[in-house]
Amino acid sequence: MTVTLATFMEVLDTSIANIALPHIAGSFGASTNESTWVLTSYLVSNAIVLPTSAWLATRFGRKRFYMTCVALFATSSFLCGLAPTLGMLVFFRILQGAGGGGLQPSEQAILSDTFTPEKRGMAFSMYGMAVVVAPAIGPTIGGWLTDNYSWRWIFYINVPVSILSLYLSARVVEDPPHLKIEQAKNRGAKIDLAGLGLVGLGVGALQLVLDKGQEKDWFGSPMITTALILAIVVLVVWVIWEWHHPQPIVELRLLKNRNFAAAVFFLFILGMVLYGTTVLLPQFMELELGYPAVTAGMALAGGGFAMMVLMPVVGTLVSRFDPRKLMAFGFAVTAFGLYYMSTRLTLDADFRTVFMIRVIQVMGLPFVFIPSNVLSYVGIPREKNNQVSSLINFTRNIGGSIGIAMLSTLLTRETQAQRVAYSEKMQHGNPQFQQMLNGLMSTLQGRGMSSVDAMRQAYARMDGLLDQQAAAVAYKDIISVLALLILCLVPIVSIMKRPPKAQGEVPPAH
Repeated sequence: MTVTLATFMEVLDTSIANIALPHIAGSFGASTNESTWVLTSYLVSNAIVLPTSAWLATRFGRKRFYMTCVALFATSSFLCGLAPTLGMLVFFRILQGAGGGGLQPSEQAILSDTFTPEKRGMAFSMYGMAVVVAPAIGPTIGGWLTDNYSWRWIFYINVPVSILSLYLSARVVEDPPHLKIEQAKNRGAKIDLAGLGLVGLGVGALQLVLDKGQEKDWFGSPMITTALILAIVVLVVWVIWEWHHPQPIVELRLLKNRNFAAAVFFLFILGMVLYGTTVLLPQFMELELGYPAVTAGMALAGGGFAMMVLMPVVGTLVSRFDPRKLMAFGFAVTAFGLYYMSTRLTLDADFRTVFMIRVIQVMGLPFVFIPSNVLSYVGIPREKNNQVSSLINFTRNIGGSIGIAMLSTLLTRETQAQRVAYSEKMQHGNPQFQQMLNGLMSTLQGRGMSSVDAMRQAYARMDGLLDQQAAAVAYKDIISVLALLILCLVPIVSIMKRPPKAQGEVPPAH
């Protein structure tokens, strides 16, 4: 319960601010583009801290590092609520992202070392509920607080939860003996300042590209082009440096383990799909179906609760069946869910249809998350648990950022392509187009419009219908490609090794 509190709070905060951006922009007299830095600043800071959190926890003590992160998160949340200007709010969000970046990896390692093997599966399943439910209900809570109180309360609510988490952590969380031994070994070691600087610069530049690329028209912007080149060069140098360093910030050599490397790859792809569709679905509801933001957020909540129910079930099954078969089943169900979404996501879809689409789409994910983590720890020394949790969280988040950026770009380009294709048929030589146009004009004239005004309105409405139809087909095509991508992962699961029956350990779900 102690680590789940902080997890829920941190994951909730990654999605709760989205709904309040227009209010934040209005409060400070800022543009919509300027207000998005409230999100970007948090994500960049969070992404930089994630891969270094394992090293920090080992060097300074996991309990001390964890409680410092909670305290920093609480303090910066309170300051976010008090921020007098947009610039100060962005600065405090950077601090908040730094505190949040160290929470999840530490929490998962704490659970791995705290619970006995026979209790670990259910413990991590309960922890996984917080991870999946928080982003599902975040937009709904954010919308309710913003509408009924103020956008500042989306930050204030973190403070009492953080205080309770700090109190419980001080009483019940302890560093295990093997971690204290590892900490003693590293006490006199030199800090890998080059690795620390390289990962911060490389990940920060990459996150900037992913967050701002679509807005700046990607390579049409010198800033984005420069940032991408910088990110690639720096991250390649960082990988080479860390691979050969005797005491690296991030243990990239763990990727030589087949199971761990495969798990990282699978979670990267799933991060792309899960985060990408979490953005696409409410966007479709708001822009194409005309639903308010809060209602669009509620449509996602069903998927979160479906995963919450399934997590304990999978936590039980994973100790009784081959985790690879459960993963293959999970990928197959996820692929079917995405295909089903592509066939049902139409312009006449009602709220119930979209709600069920989301539920079906996410039902396979628990069968992937928990087994993939079981398999990723096979052959990994116990003292490397911090590093495993850190790398998996980092990979999933980067996959999510890439997925959101890639799907948003593909959606824009595909919508444009579909619009061009459909507009070729909207000519007076097309009997169906002419019939529809005449029908609209007759209807508008019957409401008292002149023939000239009726013609203008009819053309405007036809143009709007063209945009809607092009967008709907674009959504369908992109989601179909995602379904095919996930289906291709089903046979690849067989490259992983099954854990020995005697091992009996179930690492954390993410």
